[in-house]
Amino acid sequence: MNATESHIAREARFGARNYAPVPVVVDHARDCLVWDVEGREYVDMMSAYSSVSHGHLHPRIVAAAHRQLEKVAVTSRAYYGTTLGPLLEKLSEVTGFQRALPMNTGAEAVETAIKCARRWGHRVKGIPDGRQRILVARGNFHGRTSTIIGFSSEEAYRSGFGPFCDGFQHFDYGDMASIRAAATPDTCAVLIEPIQGEAGVIVPPPGFFRELREWCTANDVLLIDDEVQAGLGRTGKWFAFEHEGIRPDALVLGKALGAGLLPVSAFCADDRVMDVFLPNSHGSTFGGNALAAAVALEGLRVLEEEGLVAQCAEKGAYLFRRLREVQAQVQPLVRDVRGRGLWIGVDIDPAATSARDLVERLAANGVLSKETHDTVIRFAPPLTISHELIDRAVDIFHRVARERHHELGLDRRRNQRAIIA
Repeated sequence: MNATESHIAREARFGARNYAPVPVVVDHARDCLVWDVEGREYVDMMSAYSSVSHGHLHPRIVAAAHRQLEKVAVTSRAYYGTTLGPLLEKLSEVTGFQRALPMNTGAEAVETAIKCARRWGHRVKGIPDGRQRILVARGNFHGRTSTIIGFSSEEAYRSGFGPFCDGFQHFDYGDMASIRAAATPDTCAVLIEPIQGEAGVIVPPPGFFRELREWCTANDVLLIDDEVQAGLGRTGKWFAFEHEGIRPDALVLGKALGAGLLPVSAFCADDRVMDVFLPNSHGSTFGGNALAAAVALEGLRVLEEEGLVAQCAEKGAYLFRRLREVQAQVQPLVRDVRGRGLWIGVDIDPAATSARDLVERLAANGVLSKETHDTVIRFAPPLTISHELIDRAVDIFHRVARERHHELGLDRRRNQRAIIA
């Protein structure tokens, strides 16, 4: 048994079976490259679902963590500290919101948003307590807590985990008529992703978020934007809502906020929304801890000072163009390429093969990616990726896709259609 097999066997023997990892055992990483325990090198085209947007172990962020580790890491919010205030001020500066409430994971920040929306609906909008309703999109993914999976439309996330709490109404993503039909006088908020990542990198129709913003304002409903994956530069702007020229009432951040080192998240809003929280109404032992705040603050500075957001826009357009070129050569294996910035989904025809099959072939050839819903491969590398590494990854994908295309006889069928035409 080699080192890879040994590590995989140990996780399989002693771990819960709630993940099905790609069979690569990571040993170390730097920026956009990863090495496994056998010494094989990979291009990271996943960046831990946007958590490693700065690249693995960015030297400035690691140095900031080291400095703070020599002072203090965790004290709880029972006391003030020297790092949280500067982080909150920076978050206010980059998001445009007056306040931020720090948590740890993205799911915790979404739970914070749900609590805030419900209390706001009762205390500000005047909805009787217990009747507040939040509108959520079909195909959503906001986390895996029992509350959140309760309003998922994905049966695999829900099965056997009930009973679920009430208070959520579904609408069709990108469809304003569906939102209007789902709303009631007890609707206090719309909780929505600017791009549905887990559903397959689904981008809404142009103008949808502008119309949604207008509808929420007219109906005194909070627009809560979950940018746990989309935020902090991933789509080529600081925040995905900027593509539509709107401003939500509240913003949920996570993943990249931890700068690839720690779980850090935040719920951001103005006073008129955030003021529903009073002492003892919400909290977290580790949320906003000194170490996490120091790391997140340096991560925000790196994004800003190294121009990573603008780089993402340019590199994302390049990656999109290259993947579209591959699509043109391996249809019908690849049905679609869609996304924004460095967050792109390649839609695979399930009649030809599974996304997982291609993901494992990519890993065997030195590219790390991940499938979603069996039909979409996600390409979301660190924002620091070079054009050379993009080319290496896409060239490998092209080769893998053509090999599978040939194995299935799709190239022969395509040539026959061309001759007939």
